[in-house]
Amino acid sequence: MKSGCTRREFLYLPAPLLLLHHSLAAQTGDATFSTDVKVVNVLATVRMKNGEIIRNLSKDEFSLSENGHPQTIRYFSRQSDLALTIGLMVDTSLSQERVLDAERAASFHFLDQILRDGVDQTFIMQFDFAIQLRERLTSSRRKLEETLALVDTPSRKELEMQRGGGTLLYDAMVMASQDIMKNQANRKALIVLTDGVDFGSEATLDTSIEAAQRADTLVYAILFSDPGAYGFFGGGPDGKKALMRMSRETGGGFFEVTKKQSIGQIFDVIQDELRSQYSLGYVSDEAVRVSEFRRIQLTAKQKGLVVQARDRYWAQR
Repeated sequence: MKSGCTRREFLYLPAPLLLLHHSLAAQTGDATFSTDVKVVNVLATVRMKNGEIIRNLSKDEFSLSENGHPQTIRYFSRQSDLALTIGLMVDTSLSQERVLDAERAASFHFLDQILRDGVDQTFIMQFDFAIQLRERLTSSRRKLEETLALVDTPSRKELEMQRGGGTLLYDAMVMASQDIMKNQANRKALIVLTDGVDFGSEATLDTSIEAAQRADTLVYAILFSDPGAYGFFGGGPDGKKALMRMSRETGGGFFEVTKKQSIGQIFDVIQDELRSQYSLGYVSDEAVRVSEFRRIQLTAKQKGLVVQARDRYWAQR
């Protein structure tokens, strides 16, 4: 942390251990929460093969299994009105210097469009050789706009003081998931703007994905790279693979900024997804005797439909 904390001190701040027991009030009504039963919640987006989002499916048009065993979908709603918690995570390493202006402008437009006053919240985190929580969870558009203007690459003085590390993408993912998202009971999504290249993290790609899964958080990864940033060494391909895996295994989405698809257009797609999700809940038919990850397979019965959802969850004893 640039205020004086070491990276290790910042990453391992104590976080309350909280097991959320979720329950939806009715099969097609608004969602509420209860502590009576342990409900596994799954957020899903359904598309046709051409990419068109399907919004009118019913509960009976889905099949759900856990570790290969069919499960009964007990709770179901379309276009869930549950509050949304968004983490905007911005790579501010020097490799991103020439794309930051575009990221800032598109990010604020996205947040301005999707946030509902008094309902949804956002935090802003930047990461390079250190990790900074620039703005804690807030619904204030003014605060978010002011904070985004401050998100920038390290100064020359900060670079001279640098001790190890480079781009702490995986560490930032773990910190955001464990210390912020894990404690939220809403729909949760991390929007990660980066070229996907990690240098110096103590966490690994595996542990960063597991942290998001344990926090029931979707990851929307946006690959925005500067082709000339790495010179001879490149680095883009490895970053792309990591981001694709993060998004796939958490049930989010992967996008890449290109000449044909701007960052603004990508944010429009993400906004549409977040407003078109199905929320499904079930109670596992197998008691939790040991805390473990369990596999989830959610499919649509109608042929030709593709379901985007997380493929496992953390069963807490």
